Amino acid sequence: MSAAEFMALDINRWSVVLFFAAMAVEIFLILVLHLRGRYVTKDSALNLFVGLGSLPANAAAAFITFAFLGLAQSMQWQAIPITWGSFLLCFVLDDLRFYVHHRIAHRCRWVWAMHVVHHSSQEYNLSVAIRQAWTKHFTGTMLLKVPLVLVGFDMGMVVFCGVLNATYQFFLHTETVRKFPRWFEAIFNTPSHHRVHHASNPRYLDANYAGTLIIWDRLFGTFVEEGEQPVYGLVRNIETRNPIRVLFAEYGAVFRDLFTRGLTLQQRFKYLLAPPGWSHDGSRQGTDAILAAAGIDRKNRQPSRSSVQAPPVSR
Repeated sequence: MSAAEFMALDINRWSVVLFFAAMAVEIFLILVLHLRGRYVTKDSALNLFVGLGSLPANAAAAFITFAFLGLAQSMQWQAIPITWGSFLLCFVLDDLRFYVHHRIAHRCRWVWAMHVVHHSSQEYNLSVAIRQAWTKHFTGTMLLKVPLVLVGFDMGMVVFCGVLNATYQFFLHTETVRKFPRWFEAIFNTPSHHRVHHASNPRYLDANYAGTLIIWDRLFGTFVEEGEQPVYGLVRNIETRNPIRVLFAEYGAVFRDLFTRGLTLQQRFKYLLAPPGWSHDGSRQGTDAILAAAGIDRKNRQPSRSSVQAPPVSR
């Protein structure tokens, strides 16, 4: 099979089938074999509703991203042939693109308003993986794909690599898997690394942004190893299972802050673009303040050997 033939596969359709099959296996392992993890019916139902709804919602707005990618492809100086070598290079570079996007999503409130949907569950299982926002094409970060097309990669290849990356990430959302061999944990994102990313423990905040390759976090200083048991969810949880509130509550909060009386133009822009937790009067806490209050150095957050525990057990 050539790289072009591989890209022609209907990966979206097969991914949906694979996702539901994997969830059935995970539920069996938890309920019958009593492995780690749990499913809460109402939370899982919300995840499925939000996730399945995101497919047509995001598809309807995909023309925004495709318009920019198409324009970029028309401006290519020279197209890179579609081979297995170029496909692998494109995947690695797109994975770096995802790391940048994901880091922005946690450090810019406008993008966080989209991404918070995924992090708002206080559970951690495969159904959480499909709890995705309906507004991803409106954040602006999809434009990070444009440079890959400009340098010569086919836009279809760039999009396909993104879908393949997202498919890999689905399987990270589980407590039933403990650890992979050290060499694999050193190179690839794993359930252990991603449990850290989904945790609200102060030590774990804004860490492990990787998509497929954890090397980006190790390289850019955002890697934190799993130690203490992760507590999933947000620093301030959205105590609701109303899908409309889950999807749009943070957007409402952003606009309320934007139109607060007496703010300067700079303060209004900061409510839109500064990290979550920023406030003009210092009444809220962002990650830096939370880490400082907990006595944790952002640059040295690795757990001590004595604090490293087995992964979370069933609750």
